[in-house]
Amino acid sequence: MKLLTGLLFCSLVLAVSSQGWLSFIKEAGQGTRDMWRAYRDMREANYIGADKYFHARGNYDAARRGPGGAWAAKVISDAREASQRVTDLFKYGSSGHGAEDSRADQAANEWGRSGKDPNHFRPAGLPRKY
Repeated sequence: MKLLTGLLFCSLVLAVSSQGWLSFIKEAGQGTRDMWRAYRDMREANYIGADKYFHARGNYDAARRGPGGAWAAKVISDAREASQRVTDLFKYGSSGHGAEDSRADQAANEWGRSGKDPNHFRPAGLPRKY
């Protein structure tokens, strides 16, 4: 039965335009790299107040790749915020990742994914490199 289900699924996938699926997967991979680059730059910059800018920039860059990139950006952003909510349960005091911060991060993520300029969140003094 599992073999039959697998063969049926494969035939459905092949029946769909392979260029569409391949393009989506390629865009998702490129979007994932864009998100990783923004995260790496945020860690490297280590600049107070720049968090929302890097959230918006990563999502903006990924979404410009196409539907696959936008999908990857949403999945990664949602997973990141969900993981921070879980880790907050084990932290005491102000961790900086409370519900308000999570909502603000998600707003910056959506801002970038919708194609709006991530520089809206750019803090004064952040090096031009970023």
